[in-house]
Amino acid sequence: MHIGILQTGHAAEEIQSTSGDFDVLFAKLLQNEGLSFTAYDVENMVFPSKVGECDGWLVTGSRHGAYEDHPFIPPLEIFIRDAYSADVPMVGICFGHQIIAQALGGVVEKFEGGWAVGRQSYTMGDQTLALNAWHQDQVVSAPKDATCIASNAFCENAALVYGRKAFTVQPHPEFDSTVVQGLIDHRGKGIVPEDQLQEAAENLDKTNDNAALAQMIGRFFRERALQ
Repeated sequence: MHIGILQTGHAAEEIQSTSGDFDVLFAKLLQNEGLSFTAYDVENMVFPSKVGECDGWLVTGSRHGAYEDHPFIPPLEIFIRDAYSADVPMVGICFGHQIIAQALGGVVEKFEGGWAVGRQSYTMGDQTLALNAWHQDQVVSAPKDATCIASNAFCENAALVYGRKAFTVQPHPEFDSTVVQGLIDHRGKGIVPEDQLQEAAENLDKTNDNAALAQMIGRFFRERALQ
């Protein structure tokens, strides 16, 4: 199954030098899921020619806000709606989670409660998953077609599923401790409160559930189901 990675941003150069850009991170995350990939730099207006060009679409994170005025956002929203109507499966991560929700009628805002950075715990059904996060924006109102399947006290809509059409999550299963350390060093200072950066640094050695999310993403692409 061939998946198109819609890159809505790029990792900091310092992170790319050690871990790779977002397309590399996702290919590594999903390396055991029987998928192949082509990346499209949609942030710089490189779009697929049609929604059927790949078997599914993965929308990455970004430093941009879904509600901001950037040239790539309107055509990306159109592409998302077209893929949704054509029943081509989509997965969205962080900004991808937000822009899919916004394109389908949800509301994304800069959350007044501040930032979530580093290892966070999420309730998903009868299990608790630990995943790395790096965001201030949130889906504050989910689209009518979406069902919330994960949350915590800070992020109400941490994961959404749109029937058999889309599966999106706010945290970053593609971020390992090396990437989070890079964000702390090169993207967080002077922006994220220092106490949160310190807590994130202290949690770098703790385990996370990236592998479990990778299996869910792979299963959704292949079977249109999470279990």
